[in-house]
Amino acid sequence: MIELLLVDDHAVVREGYRRLLERRPDLHVAAEAGDAEEALQHLRAIPIDLIVLDLSLPGMGGIELTRRILQRFPEAKILAFSMHRDPLFASQALRAGALGYVTKSSSPDILIQAIYKVARNEKVLSPDIAPEMALSLLDGDSNPADDLSPREFEVLRLLLAGQAVEEIAGILNISPKTVQNTHYQIKAKLGVRSDFELAKLAMKLKLVD
Repeated sequence: MIELLLVDDHAVVREGYRRLLERRPDLHVAAEAGDAEEALQHLRAIPIDLIVLDLSLPGMGGIELTRRILQRFPEAKILAFSMHRDPLFASQALRAGALGYVTKSSSPDILIQAIYKVARNEKVLSPDIAPEMALSLLDGDSNPADDLSPREFEVLRLLLAGQAVEEIAGILNISPKTVQNTHYQIKAKLGVRSDFELAKLAMKLKLVD
């Protein structure tokens, strides 16, 4: 039996996936979480074999949560599950330590097969994003955001969401000074000088909806 933790901030979505996954006799949803802190609480309390993790969580996002989980539970197996089809989000999730990345536009069978592969410690990408990932590796015009670390990517996401430095520091459990330094590093890596230029570039790179 594969014990699963579903992490998604929409209860109706979690219920739908629970019903889908538990049709399989060897899959069991042991717990559900709507945010990062609830997910960490479940991981501390009960044995979990695999985490199906939405990247678009309120507060601490899925990429930072992936990094945090693997710091505390190095053997954890994580399958990122996201609405984003941009290869940048997949590469950031894998860089943070997820074993797989499946888009929410994938068929239910793709999700189930990905769960089995990740449970076997195999890496997996959903078919609708794998060709784009391959092309992005072959393309000489790489996305400048690829150079961001998972932590920098998360700080950028929160900045683009309008969070203040102090709020970001609280969400990520780091000092405001660290947030400010990371903000500076992000602008340096992306080659922009102001927050206005940063926002324009983020829109161009489709980092904001």
